[in-house]
Amino acid sequence: MRQHIIVRTVIACIALCALSFTHGVFAQAVRDVREARHLVEVARLDSSIHLDIRYATANNFMGRPMYTEARAFLQGPAAEALLRAHRALKKLGYGLLVFDGYRPWSVTKKFWDETPVEKHKFVASPAKGSKHNRGCAVDLSLYDLRTGREIAMPSSYDEFSDRAASNYAGGTPEERRTRWLLRSAMVTEGFTIEPSEWWHYDYRAWAEYPILDVPFEQLPAQTR
Repeated sequence: MRQHIIVRTVIACIALCALSFTHGVFAQAVRDVREARHLVEVARLDSSIHLDIRYATANNFMGRPMYTEARAFLQGPAAEALLRAHRALKKLGYGLLVFDGYRPWSVTKKFWDETPVEKHKFVASPAKGSKHNRGCAVDLSLYDLRTGREIAMPSSYDEFSDRAASNYAGGTPEERRTRWLLRSAMVTEGFTIEPSEWWHYDYRAWAEYPILDVPFEQLPAQTR
């Protein structure tokens, strides 16, 4: 009995420490809208960059809207690099289809809290914050400039399976080819890919920016 009590006490202490650490990061997550003044709205970069902001709808792994507005934002340098990648792909007949950019820290915490532990590799830990929280990560795919249709990839967006891996060897040759085209264009402009998600790219200078927790509707007018 005494051993059981000790074990339960240790588990409780670990949980409390983890909770305290997460709350510590939350205290550090910047809610000051002035710190978000350099975010650039992706839709303003080029009208041929298409948006499909899944987290503003129920069409996402959470099954409900997580954003109040269907918008995407990135830090200025990341946005400029994204635009260069888009222009390079346009020469090949493709356009960028953006699913997500800047994500408030509080949304990241909801993802983590509501995702099964065995699937945590697909969501960022709120204890560390994410590149999305810094406005330096973007989730995206390609669409056909001629038809406007989304290009098929080896997996769907936000699919929690091995097919989502950036080096997954399955799928059709055409799906792997277009996945490589997207990757080549993004890496050329300073992005790195998330190994477990072919759609997720981080901008190289992400560490220079703070973790933000500013809702879209509170962003300064110049970014909206």
